[in-house]
Amino acid sequence: MNDQATQPASASSAGDVAQNDTPKPLGLWAQVREDWHAHGRDWTLPGFRAVAVARFGKWRMNVKPIILRAPLSILYRILYRRVRNVYGIELPYSVQLGRMVVFEHQGGVVIHGCVTIGDGCIIRQGVTIGNRTLDKPMEAPTLGKNVNVGAGAKILGGLTIGDNAVIGANAVVLKDIPAGALAVGIPAVIKEPKGGAS
Repeated sequence: MNDQATQPASASSAGDVAQNDTPKPLGLWAQVREDWHAHGRDWTLPGFRAVAVARFGKWRMNVKPIILRAPLSILYRILYRRVRNVYGIELPYSVQLGRMVVFEHQGGVVIHGCVTIGDGCIIRQGVTIGNRTLDKPMEAPTLGKNVNVGAGAKILGGLTIGDNAVIGANAVVLKDIPAGALAVGIPAVIKEPKGGAS
């Protein structure tokens, strides 16, 4: 996939930001359309399909009464399992998923249901974002805005990744990463970007 096509536009350029910089809430179809744009306007991409199914899953939880929600829940479970089993992207509806999140490639992507992913994040193949120990099953990472997660990276535990951080390929992140930092290695350590900070 062309990296240039997958760079999400800022929310302000989309004209959906209020005067106080708080994004207006979007409906299901507006969110799916925005995700379609973020994924290069290609509806066949597994990443787009995974995000669309997760958004549908979250949306259907607001349908009342439960009797009307039941067929939507059955449809969600079918779609979720198809995305998981065919594309290898495990993205539950309970994930707090920001706007214009891009799943760049398919295969081996596992996201814990309690994870928070900020606006504009890019996640590649082989990434695991989840809990670290069995005694804290609900503890999961929080990713800030515009976090770039390299292929094969593992982000584990109740930690925070700051805005605009870069997680290198195959890094194993076990502690907080500050905004704008580059984290590489096993376990991950913070490195200065080449050429210094700009």
